[in-house]
This record gives sequence, C-alpha cells and structure tokens, in this order.
Amino acid sequence: MTTMLQLDNLHAFYGKSHILHGVTMNVQPGEIVSLLGRNGSGRSTTVKTIMGLVDGQGSIRFRDQEILGHQAFDIAHRGIGYVPENRDIFPKLTVHQNLLLGQKRKGVSGRWSFDDMYGMFPRLKERQHTEAGVLSGGEQQMLTLCRTLMGDPDLIMIDEPTEGLAPKIVELVAEYLKELKRRGVSVLLVEQKLTIALEISQRCYVMGHGRIVFEGTPADLRNNAYVRKEWLEV
Repeated sequence: MTTMLQLDNLHAFYGKSHILHGVTMNVQPGEIVSLLGRNGSGRSTTVKTIMGLVDGQGSIRFRDQEILGHQAFDIAHRGIGYVPENRDIFPKLTVHQNLLLGQKRKGVSGRWSFDDMYGMFPRLKERQHTEAGVLSGGEQQMLTLCRTLMGDPDLIMIDEPTEGLAPKIVELVAEYLKELKRRGVSVLLVEQKLTIALEISQRCYVMGHGRIVFEGTPADLRNNAYVRKEWLEV
C-alpha cells in the first residue's frame, strides 16, 4: 500500500529563523493522524511547509511523488486540502458561493456534493444564501471545512478546527472528521485539545521545539505521563 504522505528530515525556515529541525512522519491512506504540541512547537509550520507556503529542505512525498518546492496550487491539484487556522472564508460571498468556489473543477463530480455538506451541517443549509461574513465563528469553521472538501482531496490537513468553538460544535467537527475517514479521506489534524485528538486518531505525533518528540497510538500517549507533562500540558 502506497503511503499517502511521507516527510523525511524536513527543515523549515522563516527568514533566518530555523523552525523545523528534521521532522520525519507519515500518514497512511484512510488514516487520521493528530499532530499535537503547545503553541509555537512547529505544528502549523509543518502543515504550511507541506502545502508549499513555507520554504523547506528535506523531503515531502505525496503518494510517492516529491512535492517539496512545488507551488501551493499544484499541491492542491494533486489532492491535498488545507484548512488554515484563520478559516479564510470569502466574507462577501454567500455560503453556497463559498462552497461553489471550493469545487475541484466545474462539471466534474467528486465524492462530495452540496447535499453531503448540507447533510453534515444543516445549519449551513439554513444559511446557504447568507453572506459568509455574518456567520458565527462555528459556522465559518463548518463552511471552511466543507469548502475544502468540495475540492475532493485525498488528504486533508486541518489546523486547530475546534479553536474557540462551543462544545456542541466541537462534537459536530469530531463527527465530520470520522465521516472523512469512513469515506477514505486521510486526515492530518493539528489540534491542542487532547480529548478530540485521542478519540478519533489512529496515531499521534507530539512536537516540541520543531522536532517530533513522540510517536504512537492514543493509548500509548494516554499511558505516557512524562510526554504529556513535558510537551503538552500547560
């Protein structure tokens, strides 16, 4: 089975600042993998480097093809979706227009439809003709997740999807992530909330100071008090 995503000895820089120090990790087909760590540990930089938004050195392979150094639009066309932490909706467009912009290509049907999106998040259906800029934070998060899915990615990277959301919306996001797995989409989840990450992931990586300091199953992490205290707990 071909590995969906493989990072080997990845280094990344912001100007002269060396942020990632030899990150090696992988995501298998149909797997949910959580990338955990405190703020500033390098998690967001990792997904931005994968997406071609930050310069890197080393190797990033997607379905056995090297993508390090490629443009973000090319990486997206290859089948990687990215949901940034700041959501990036188009505020003056309606919910439906935002979803339309996410479609892979006009007239080409992927595995996701508008009905799927509105079925998962009925609130979006209710507000499909509303400008996205007036939606609540939780609704905007739902919209961003759905818009990315409309591009029919094989791997979706999601940066802090539950940040600032009410517990009820967090549960909705968790169900959404499980639905992705059921449909064969691989997920790389950047998350601070251990609860959701340990509930839905098959494997976890923990980052500290730009390095991977732990790799294992959710059960391994639950049983490793040292790693949790040293690298995760505030």
